[in-house]
Amino acid sequence: MTDEKRRIEHAGPEGPPPAQPQRIVRLTIDGREVEAPEGTNLLEAARAHGIAIPSLCYLRGINEIGACRVCLVEIEGLPALQAACVYKVAEGLKVHTNTARVRRVRQTVVELLLSEHHRECTTCIRNGNCELQNLAETLGIRNIRFTGETPNYPLYDRNPFIVRDYNKCVRCRRCEAICSNAQQVHVYAAQHRGFATVIAPPFMLDLADVACTTCGQCILACPTASLYERECIADVWRALDDPDKIVLAQTAPSIQVTLGELFGMPPGTVVTGKLVAALRRLGFDKVFATDFSADLTIIEEAHEFLERLEAGGPFPMLTSCCPGWIKFCEHFYPEFLGHLSTCKSPHQMFGALAKTYFAAKHSYDPRKVVVVAIMPCVAKKFEASRPEMGTDQFRDVDYVLTTRELGRMIRQAGIDFGSLPDEDYDQPLGIASGAGTIFGATGGVMEAAVRTAYAVTHPDERGLIDMAELRGQSGIKEAWVDLGRWQVRVGVAHGLGNARRLLELVKAGEAFHYLEIMACPGGCVGGSGQPILAGHDQAALSLDYRHNRADALYRIDFSRTIRRSHENPQAKKIYEEFLGRPLGPTAMKLLHTTYTPRSPVPTRYDPQLFPSIFPRSAVQDNN
Repeated sequence: MTDEKRRIEHAGPEGPPPAQPQRIVRLTIDGREVEAPEGTNLLEAARAHGIAIPSLCYLRGINEIGACRVCLVEIEGLPALQAACVYKVAEGLKVHTNTARVRRVRQTVVELLLSEHHRECTTCIRNGNCELQNLAETLGIRNIRFTGETPNYPLYDRNPFIVRDYNKCVRCRRCEAICSNAQQVHVYAAQHRGFATVIAPPFMLDLADVACTTCGQCILACPTASLYERECIADVWRALDDPDKIVLAQTAPSIQVTLGELFGMPPGTVVTGKLVAALRRLGFDKVFATDFSADLTIIEEAHEFLERLEAGGPFPMLTSCCPGWIKFCEHFYPEFLGHLSTCKSPHQMFGALAKTYFAAKHSYDPRKVVVVAIMPCVAKKFEASRPEMGTDQFRDVDYVLTTRELGRMIRQAGIDFGSLPDEDYDQPLGIASGAGTIFGATGGVMEAAVRTAYAVTHPDERGLIDMAELRGQSGIKEAWVDLGRWQVRVGVAHGLGNARRLLELVKAGEAFHYLEIMACPGGCVGGSGQPILAGHDQAALSLDYRHNRADALYRIDFSRTIRRSHENPQAKKIYEEFLGRPLGPTAMKLLHTTYTPRSPVPTRYDPQLFPSIFPRSAVQDNN
């Protein structure tokens, strides 16, 4: 048995057994005697004892390179200041984090960063939530003593999902680290040299022209507005203001446990009723739950899996509801495209039904129906633009708003979110089972699919509702499931680095029947369109807050009377009235799709985008 296989088989819901405890060392920080495990860096040791050391480039376990020099500290016996994020604790060490010298150098470092930064803070998309801005306030910077050249790059936005503004890049390399070390996609690297350095795709190409999976984790990692989602707020306002349009909103399962964070509520606060009320006040004609079409996804996918069991493969079957994972597979594992479920993702299924079933039921002209999806990630923006995602001459989904974009619209409308009453979703596409709700957490899709597959193969039993072994934040999870004639091994991976590990295990001979893969750590609750919790401890990139969000979804599931997708009464009705049967001709036309092999290398090259000498025209002289 390989070490990797042993690690997976011994992993419980919360991951493998903890490592043996490390030796504890004692040191002094700002006159306080503290303890820390051997190998801990000074930054973590200080923060563990309530001593705040500012930082900019640091991401625990992802980017620990000491590049920004903001976390410099003074250590007795050493002439030079040291970066706390890379200096390890040692027995008897005496550290000072708040001397005059330390404060002066930190201020100088941040001033130098600001001297070349485009500082239109009042109109910046990250105003009030920018780590560079917060640092300047924390360090008491009121004047910038340095002036010089500032970059003057155009926006790189030839794609529907991420805008790249190199003028605001602080070279922290966090986007590169999360893309390479966590997601293992390797889109970003340092381009040019010296002052001209930017962290960018090869040859300064747009993200549309490289093997970007559109997961958008780089947006969450970026401390400034060098990376942000491509907004479609203005387009949605125009649709809402058009009296000839019937504008429908659909909200992804995870939005109901994340939107509240934008209005000061703790992670994991359930705001389902306020979310519906806010969308109605914005002017949407109908407000529906993507959880409903998640139930349809499960019904279709569970039957697809059972059909494969009867046919003997191909195995493993791979889930298809995460567009970031789909694009990763298209780029790097095209040999697995035939293993993917053909089901569209829930929000695309909803769009297809909104412009067919719903429009016909209410005698609406489909050309006047506008579907706006409130989604947890920017990958959904890319997915909605795919040519496969349409029915006849209509796009399934017209616009995708991230959680953050919806928060901005609520503020623009002057809505006091916290005081809104709870309201219910509209019908008939607003009823959902608990299984449809847990789609937003890693392992939720698999658990929901197994619930229905188990019910089909055990029609006289009511068991197998909760599968604790598929929950939690460990990177790879697995379980065995009894499906009557078949004993099925299922697996779950979240984060593309874990997806790569799992697929390599399959290629090496590990046998699975069914795999769920989500591009973002934690699943949709950790999506790139979710609230960014900027702070010195980088809580926004830890799994702790994602765990709180996921727990909230499981609480909603547990509270539901209907907890299995195939028992959703409106889902049953839509099959009776319109779809016919799972995997039937109408269902296949509207709810299923195909995939496209893609190159894992840049698809375009323009020498003018990557000159050998940094062009003078790309900088602006402020002197």
